[in-house]
Formats: sequence, structure tokens, C-alpha cells
Amino acid sequence: MTSQVVNAMSVDVEDYYHVTAFANSLSRSSWESQETRVERNTHVLLDLFARCNVRATFFALGWVAERVPGLIKELHRAGHEIACHGFSHELVYKQTPEVFRQETVRSKSLLEDLTGAKVRGYRAATYSITSRSLWALDILADLGFEYDSSVFPVRHDLYGIPGASRHPFRVAAGRVLEVPLTTVKVLGQQLPCAGGGYFRLLPYGAFRWALRRVNAEGLPAVFYLHPWEIDPGQPRIDAPWRSRFRHYTNLHRTAGRLSQLLGDFRWASMDEVFLNPSRAEIAASAADLARSPAWS
Repeated sequence: MTSQVVNAMSVDVEDYYHVTAFANSLSRSSWESQETRVERNTHVLLDLFARCNVRATFFALGWVAERVPGLIKELHRAGHEIACHGFSHELVYKQTPEVFRQETVRSKSLLEDLTGAKVRGYRAATYSITSRSLWALDILADLGFEYDSSVFPVRHDLYGIPGASRHPFRVAAGRVLEVPLTTVKVLGQQLPCAGGGYFRLLPYGAFRWALRRVNAEGLPAVFYLHPWEIDPGQPRIDAPWRSRFRHYTNLHRTAGRLSQLLGDFRWASMDEVFLNPSRAEIAASAADLARSPAWS
């Protein structure tokens, strides 16, 4: 164990055919006919977390919860936090506010009915709350969410608000705590080190160095991955090379790297790390940032 800082472990519960990288290669109408692997893969993660005594946050896609409700119930019974990942995995900035509200209500209500517990957190598909869709934060507040983890303070072709704070900050008139995805400052630049493809593409040593540097600042990291990222045997989608590179590279290494990561750092769920009132330093940091612009 290399740090006393407790980091947040999260899983975006979706299947391989839901990813935005395949949106132009695989229509939503074909989802029902695809081989479903999310339940099996999530169980692998569930077992790994149990062995390492880690409580995580599972941001569940409503589309998945509707079809495998037993999986959501099992995750909840195991003591993990269930949070909302929207319903259809459509990019927020491609939706109208009305559609976004309807889909979010549908997914949140479904998850709460399945678990009997309040859903406190939200994460947008492909981090698609950007400068084009900040209106979504007010809707999340109206629906009773306590935190959001959709803002990625980087430049990317699909997501990102480059000027966003690296620290938690208040949005929607202070009603919601925004917990941005983790970046590390290197030579004045904010570089992503939050998981997903970055975790698979970078050498493990480089990723570990970045998280250690973030923790050295006293900042908890937010790590994410998807169940399909530990599944090298998943069906291959005929998609452009860039999408295939992003999606398939190093799938066979993810489970081993994740196991090492769980041992090298301390981990808990999003609500434990950022909403626990005993973490006064996080609350103070969020309050300070609420008084200044969160992004340029």
C-alpha cells in the first residue's frame, strides 16, 4: 500500500455493444440481438472486489438494469453503491433537456425500485456533460441527485471541459457536488489518469506514478472501468480502426492490472469518499470552490 488517501472505485455497468465508439457501426435496434456478456463480466469484478475487501460504486445503465434486474439487486446486497448511468447511453449533448429528464427519471426510478435505496450519484454516458450540456446539472439537482461525476477536465474529441477544476466543486446553485474524473498535472498540462482506456493503453507503472502524484496532493482519485474491459473474448465489432484500437487494446491485461491497482492503493465507493461528512477536508475544498468559477 503506497498512500493513506482513499480513492474512489467505480464501474460503468454497460455491455460491449453500448459504447459510443461503436454507435455508427452498431444500431441501437440491434442491441437485443447481441450476445449479452455484462452479467458474467460484472460478476468477475464483484468477486475481485470481494477478495480485496473493496466497496465500489456501480453506475448502472437503465437499459441493462431493465434486462438483468437480478444483477443490480446482487450488487446492492453485496454492499456496493448503486448509482445512475442514464438509460439509453445516448450522449447528453445529443438529447433535448426534456428527453434527458425523462430518461434519467426512468433509470433512477428503476434502480431505486430494484434496491429499495436512494440513488445519490449520476454519471453521463461518455462523460457527455460538457460546455454544450451544462443545463443537465440543474435537471440532476431537480431530480434529487447529490453528486455527479460526468465532467472530465481534458480535451477529447467526444467529451471534456478543459478549464474545469480538478477538485470537487459545487454546481446547480450549490445543490450538487461535481466530482470530476481524475487528471494529473504534468508540465502545466492536465493529463487523464482516471481509468478506462487510459488504464489499458498506458504502462501500469506510468499509471501508478500518476495516481501516486495525485494522492501526494491530498486529492482522492476517481477510477472507472467497464465490465467489458476485462473480457478479451468478447465479439469483435466491424468498426473504424480508431474505435477498434480504443476498445480492444490490452483487454487481456486489464484484470491483472486491476488486481494490482487494488493492492497498491486504498479504495472505497464514491459516496464513502466524497459524501461522508467525516471527510471534512473534501467538504471544505468543495465549499471553497463553490465560491469561484469551476471552469473558464
